[in-house]
Amino acid sequence: MLNAFFKPKSVAIIGASSKPGKLGYTVVNNVLQSGYKGNIYPINLKSKEICGLKAYPTIGDVPEAIDLGVIVVPAQYVAGVMHECGEKGIRAVVIITAGFREASAEGKQRELELIEIAKQYNIRIIGPNVLGIIDTATPINATFASGTPPRGGIAFMSQSGALQTAILDWSLATQDLAFSKFVSLGNKADISEIDLMQAWADDPESRVILAYIEGVPNGQEFMRVAREVSRKKPILVLKSGVTASGSRAVSSHTGSLAGSEQAYDAAFYQSGVLRMHSLEELFDSARAFANQPLLEGDRIAIVTNAGGPGILATDSLERSGMKLAKMEDATIQKLEEILPEEASTGNPVDVLGDALGERYAAAMEVIAADPNVDGLLCIITPQAMTEIEETANAIGQLSKRVGKPILGAFMGEERAQAGEVILASYGVPNYKFPEQAAHAFAAMRDYCDLRDRDGAKIVQFDVDKAAVQEVIDAVRAEGRTSVVEAESLKVAEAYGLRLPKNALAATADEAVKAADAIGYPVVLKIASPDILHKTDAGGVKVGLKHADEVRAAFATIIESAKAYKSDARIWGCLIQEMVSTRGIEVLVGMNRDPQFGPLVTFGLGGILVEVLKDVTFRVAPFGRQDAEAMLGEIRAAAILRGVRGAPPSDRAAIVDILLRVGQLVTDFPEIAEMDINPLMVYEEGQGATTLDMRLVLSK
Repeated sequence: MLNAFFKPKSVAIIGASSKPGKLGYTVVNNVLQSGYKGNIYPINLKSKEICGLKAYPTIGDVPEAIDLGVIVVPAQYVAGVMHECGEKGIRAVVIITAGFREASAEGKQRELELIEIAKQYNIRIIGPNVLGIIDTATPINATFASGTPPRGGIAFMSQSGALQTAILDWSLATQDLAFSKFVSLGNKADISEIDLMQAWADDPESRVILAYIEGVPNGQEFMRVAREVSRKKPILVLKSGVTASGSRAVSSHTGSLAGSEQAYDAAFYQSGVLRMHSLEELFDSARAFANQPLLEGDRIAIVTNAGGPGILATDSLERSGMKLAKMEDATIQKLEEILPEEASTGNPVDVLGDALGERYAAAMEVIAADPNVDGLLCIITPQAMTEIEETANAIGQLSKRVGKPILGAFMGEERAQAGEVILASYGVPNYKFPEQAAHAFAAMRDYCDLRDRDGAKIVQFDVDKAAVQEVIDAVRAEGRTSVVEAESLKVAEAYGLRLPKNALAATADEAVKAADAIGYPVVLKIASPDILHKTDAGGVKVGLKHADEVRAAFATIIESAKAYKSDARIWGCLIQEMVSTRGIEVLVGMNRDPQFGPLVTFGLGGILVEVLKDVTFRVAPFGRQDAEAMLGEIRAAAILRGVRGAPPSDRAAIVDILLRVGQLVTDFPEIAEMDINPLMVYEEGQGATTLDMRLVLSK
């Protein structure tokens, strides 16, 4: 529990100042001005009084126990102050001071020292390098920001304190952007997003959790905690600074396709986290979650006094996967009775430009009662006869009576402001443009979909781990990281993947003998730990129908491989059964992400996979629902379902392989990259065959 940060009975500001404009003065003054009811102890070596409060030279001089310490002394003195806090028994510390890991190598060492001191005394730290913390319910504002935000249901954490100051100023100027918690994370030497999510999961003051993050240090733990918390309340995250995954070169198709962007998308989705792509989107959605009931469906009704905005809202809703509610005949009949003949009683419901507040109220009452309506969007354009205040009051009163979310879109500026103030007093968010409201509705729908999914239920297969470990040990013993296809196929077989008949031949005679046993036609492939892309080296021959062709192909492949890479270690050729190509080629692969671990890829396979980039991702392990969803997320999903008379592909077989691959790369973290390309998928009920599989181990 982090109650000492948010509900402290006493707080000490170490580095408090009696000079206005100084950081230490601002923090003390903010704590006072926020209405904090506990004891406040300014700590300053020279001053006797600060902001009308008695000041103390050191923490040890304070006669009473202290719950929370706020440190604003220069960086070189923070370690000493931390020791004093520990000796005093303070267990929660906010370090506002900058000059640590973010500044220099010396600062990094200072931060590591703070972490050791915190462990020694069992102190929890927020920071260093932070704006501070605010709890509007306690209330306490222990920051150097200029003002305290309005009290509301949004719990917000951010790695950027400067960004928070702008958001704070924004909240003070608006009517419905209000916060329960407001925390600057800074360097995250100790407390991170994970800790705050856990602390806020059961916080009755917080209806929605927001985070601006630049990185996640422990991806798997983040996913575990976020999955638990998101079942209780929405988590909205704006992630910045996404770059390619890692700096090492990758050799697999999957490695070239997967990056941090894809890993974060997959991890957030699997954790029930809604990823936002702009500050506007973040706070537009947050206002809806914080003030309105959850949207339990995707059917929205629109009431408007202007056709154009209603059409724009319709387009935006449908682009977001939402639906216009199909209202019951009885609802439409009632609307026809109360609205002018010229009005449109379809959805969007156009009450006409001369609609007064009473007409709006009557129409909205009828629409909100329709069982086919999950949410209601009320649009107003300020025409000469429009009653802004009366209509806003009608919307607000309706929102208190129905258990459905209602959003407003009072368009315009000067005249719309009066309505916006009234809507805010009822807890109805207002948006300048109907598209913003539509996006907020879509976020609410997406949250309920993610909350109710069962993607985390993991399937476990009976596999031969010992056989895989034997292959890995043999590769390691030779100092290699690349696993040759003949070895990779042993791994695939151990995890239950269907393979063509195959054998490794060191000579042409062995190749002929193997081909005779397998049965013609066959495929020959170069077997070399130093040649990764066999086709580029002329190392593949297909459709070989008899022994003479096998013998000639063996010689040609070996000669081409030596010409391609003269120093390559060549083991011979892999002889494979020539399987039917009357199927769809797909790719299943994995690249190990630095933050989240094994990132499994699925998409259409073949040589164009890196050009088309029609792929989707999940962080392993994942459940059957996620595996099934992957098949529908690629642009070419219709091909797998069957088009233009072609039979549907065996989607169940693909799902099975995705789950088995997920288990493999979870069981063996030594696997850094892998590709099954192509996986030949036959028509429904006939399975899929792994034609080529590559593995790369970590160094």
